[in-house]
Amino acid sequence: METAAKDGSAPHSRDGEGCAPIGAFPRAVDVLLVGCGPVGATIANLLAQHGVNVMVVDKSTEVFMAPRAIALDNEALRILQLAGVAESDFETIAIPYVRMRSPMLGLFGRVNSLGSLDGHPKLVTFYQPDLERCLRARLATYDCAHVALGVELKSFTEERDHVLAALDLGQGRTHVVRARYLVGADGASSLVRQLIGQEFKGKTFAEDWLIVDARNVPRPIDHIEFICDHRRPIPHMVAPGGRERWEFMLRPGERREDMESETCIRDLLSPWGRVEDMIIERKAVYRFHARAVDAFSKGRVFLAGDAAHITPPFVGQGLVAGLRDAANLCWKLAWVVQGRAHPEILDTYDEERRPHAKAMINLAKFMGKLVMPRSGVVALLTHGLMRLSRLVPRLRAQFEELQIKPKNAFRRGLFVKGRSSTKLVRGAVIAQGWVRGSDGTTRLSDDVLGPGLALIGFGVDAAATLEHATAAAFARAGGRVVQIAHRGQRLHRAPRDSWEDLEGVFLPGLVPLGWAAVVRPDKTIVHDGPATDANRIVRESLALLGNPLSLRTPEVETAIRTA
Repeated sequence: METAAKDGSAPHSRDGEGCAPIGAFPRAVDVLLVGCGPVGATIANLLAQHGVNVMVVDKSTEVFMAPRAIALDNEALRILQLAGVAESDFETIAIPYVRMRSPMLGLFGRVNSLGSLDGHPKLVTFYQPDLERCLRARLATYDCAHVALGVELKSFTEERDHVLAALDLGQGRTHVVRARYLVGADGASSLVRQLIGQEFKGKTFAEDWLIVDARNVPRPIDHIEFICDHRRPIPHMVAPGGRERWEFMLRPGERREDMESETCIRDLLSPWGRVEDMIIERKAVYRFHARAVDAFSKGRVFLAGDAAHITPPFVGQGLVAGLRDAANLCWKLAWVVQGRAHPEILDTYDEERRPHAKAMINLAKFMGKLVMPRSGVVALLTHGLMRLSRLVPRLRAQFEELQIKPKNAFRRGLFVKGRSSTKLVRGAVIAQGWVRGSDGTTRLSDDVLGPGLALIGFGVDAAATLEHATAAAFARAGGRVVQIAHRGQRLHRAPRDSWEDLEGVFLPGLVPLGWAAVVRPDKTIVHDGPATDANRIVRESLALLGNPLSLRTPEVETAIRTA
């Protein structure tokens, strides 16, 4: 990754782990990305995976070693899978349940997180520096990715068809890079957001919190718990590497300096064992925020992660929301850069992502009220109602099975409007399951569908009814045709790309035999219908891309080249 040369010569790219140089600073790229935290590194990997020429800059020269984000859900793990990161690539701990306890009422709330969903654990904790190192190591394998550490964005100007950005290389040196698009994933204090004039509206919680991360805890736990004491709420959770985290809310009059002292830390952690036996990795006081911009993009500039929205930590969705941004934005940028789609599709990034990000912020604020009630009377009423609600099966499921969590389904965006007669929801992410190929290979279905558009035939070859021109246009748009058969289905003339549904996730779980669907690279359902209508379904799906080059016939392309 990029570091400034001490002898004053031109800097060269070098990664934070000491890899060999990967070339000088480029003067022109497809996408300039500011920020190489977990969201920025995921964006860079996704863009590079699509072959986009991307340059990543970050003013820090190393991975920030203090742990920050700690929780990932199945959606986040699935997006990391999309970026090429497997669960085994970094250490996680699956969380069986989250419980809420009150000193007055005992256990009054519980979330069941045991098991898996879409091929991944429902909830895990992790160590953020490990994930960041993993993402950066993977990024170093792409020739089209240029990473510059110790380099800071100074300013940029937007022209009609590009952005000109001035970079500070240190020691008084600057470099100007031309990019077709710029993405700011530079955190809560985002310079990119400030430069495009976006206000960061929302709420700052009045309470400060002391975060303590420790190892070698004498009495470890295997879950997440919220001690909902109105006098001092304490979220407590297990993490990889023998770690545990506590978050202690400061009381009125308590000062940061006093709370971070060794004496105070010893007193706070004493219920969990001798502090002398623990290794304190981090102690820091934070103030939580709930904020979002009015628009995730302006012209050729886009915001992602904490640069666009900050979520309070009470539902563990801060980093997850940023990863959703990455999955939604990257394929759209790639398709536009590569001429597969009209630039207007980029407007759907804000249209699709902002409502859901705000919904998650509202859920976190609601959970915060449960965790930190203002008084004993409010705590007794709130927690008492929560406990009573567990007696009603439907209300209990809303909380314990996380049915109150907003669905990542779009009301408006890049999909064909209308409702399916199946369980498929256009504008929502299709389920994932384990499938088996004709050669006996077992894979997760997202890996089978690949990084492009996919036409899925459920129990049928959806390509059989495609006209030649439609099939060619779909292929030029990066489309792939896949058959998902029910378990044990082995047709005499099955297409080569045929996979058995081993878990019944798709058949009969979602659709009947003979159905078809077009799925975007981020696995969002674009369109669906009977496989006999596959020709219409594909054409209407491609039309959403805005008359892309993929729809040109070979004759038209020849005429353009010879004009």
